[in-house]
Amino acid sequence: MNSLPILSLTTFLPLVGAIFILLFARGDDEAVVARNAKQTALTVSVITFLISLMIWANFDPQNAGYQLEERAEWIPQFDIGYHMGVDGISMWFVLLSTFLTPICILSAWDAVKKRVKEYMIAFLVLETLMVGMFCALDLITFYIFFEGVLLPMFLIIGVWGGENRVYAAFKFFLYTLLGSVLMLLAIIAIYHAVDSTDFIRVQDYNFPVEMQIWLWLAFFASFAVKVPMWPVHTWLPDAHVQAPTAGSVILAGVLLKMGAYGFIRFSIPMFPAATEMFTPLIYGLSIVAVIYTSLVALVQEDMKKLIAYSSVAHMGYVTIGLFTLNEQGIQGALFQMLAHGVISGALFLCVGVIYDRMHTKEIARYGGLVHRMPRYALVFMVFTMASVGLPGTAGFVGEFLVLVGAFADNTWVGVFVTSGMVLGATYMLYLYRRVVFGKITRDDLMGIMDLNKREIAVFVPLLIMVIWMGIYPSSFLSIMEPAVQRVIEQYQAGLELSVELAEQVELKR
Repeated sequence: MNSLPILSLTTFLPLVGAIFILLFARGDDEAVVARNAKQTALTVSVITFLISLMIWANFDPQNAGYQLEERAEWIPQFDIGYHMGVDGISMWFVLLSTFLTPICILSAWDAVKKRVKEYMIAFLVLETLMVGMFCALDLITFYIFFEGVLLPMFLIIGVWGGENRVYAAFKFFLYTLLGSVLMLLAIIAIYHAVDSTDFIRVQDYNFPVEMQIWLWLAFFASFAVKVPMWPVHTWLPDAHVQAPTAGSVILAGVLLKMGAYGFIRFSIPMFPAATEMFTPLIYGLSIVAVIYTSLVALVQEDMKKLIAYSSVAHMGYVTIGLFTLNEQGIQGALFQMLAHGVISGALFLCVGVIYDRMHTKEIARYGGLVHRMPRYALVFMVFTMASVGLPGTAGFVGEFLVLVGAFADNTWVGVFVTSGMVLGATYMLYLYRRVVFGKITRDDLMGIMDLNKREIAVFVPLLIMVIWMGIYPSSFLSIMEPAVQRVIEQYQAGLELSVELAEQVELKR
């Protein structure tokens, strides 16, 4: 037990801020209420990020186990409690969540005109649920945070989104809820087998192979939708197109990582025999995702829809890397998750900048922006190159390690994934050329303004992060390494034990 509950502070401070805005941001003047709500939300989110840096400062990179653990009894008679902790994997996603939230709030400063107070409340509640999910070490606590994320995101899309926002919000909600119901049934089954929902106890329990299969499929139903994997990805383009810019940033930056995080945290170490059995399925679906959605991205006329399909393709790299079950593949997948969180979020912000000025996301409505917006063109180019995987940027390291891991496990998988890199470069450079280069052919683009000071302040930390991750990846990988090795050891030991148990059952028969 730590003297200072850093994880709980990081998790619940945004919720306190949301309650403060709800109770005290009042008045007859809506402009004053909106300004106070925005200032409070930004201040709380920045303080939360600074507190989350204490997690990094107090983290022992040589320790493969969970650190900064916090426990409190909740339903002690059923061994269900509040248990928080981070390891070298989950810590980075806590920091990613707290890093992107103030950027999202600042990006929405002038973009959101209606119900600003409620918008800021929704974002702070969303931050609490995201951070709590990555810290939770009890299955029930995890499920509450995991499902709770749906509510504020549903509201952000459904209230502040585009013309078809209600349809997109309900599609997002129903898709993700359906898979999560199956996961809840699996958690109940695990509780009946282990008599506890504490993850430390559950991961040491050896489930029979037949039970592993059903539990793995139940968790897969939830995580695959969240990733999203092909063919349950169709909610994502609609959600991105209709969501406000900040909603798209947090959806691509953090929420898509929840499914992949679930695989590495639960499915792989807890159900090793089933994981080995279903790895070819994961490979097949991921390869289709990488190639098919890249081809679909090539023909998109909406900028946000193109970037949304590119996210599905990039998350295909992640699922392949995780299920190579070797150190390079898993570390590459985790690094790719972090890099994609920053890069895709930045790309959606780039779209948001010109959407705020022109109120259209159609690629054909633009062209020649470099002549009027040179600073914007430079920023957009850096993030485009990072998305393509240019060496020296964050996008290169993760893809390279995933390829190394994929070729080590299965040559054909590596070949197919490599083809996705070529397609990825094609659609991103195609987008950049049509929007930025060429001549300005529309009169309404002649007066478009370049990035202002607030927008520069939004992009600078993202630019720093993209370059830092590309030049100095070991600062991330070295902290991940012990936790990744522990997952691989747990998987291999569990697989050997599952084989022994299956042989014993056969002998008894």
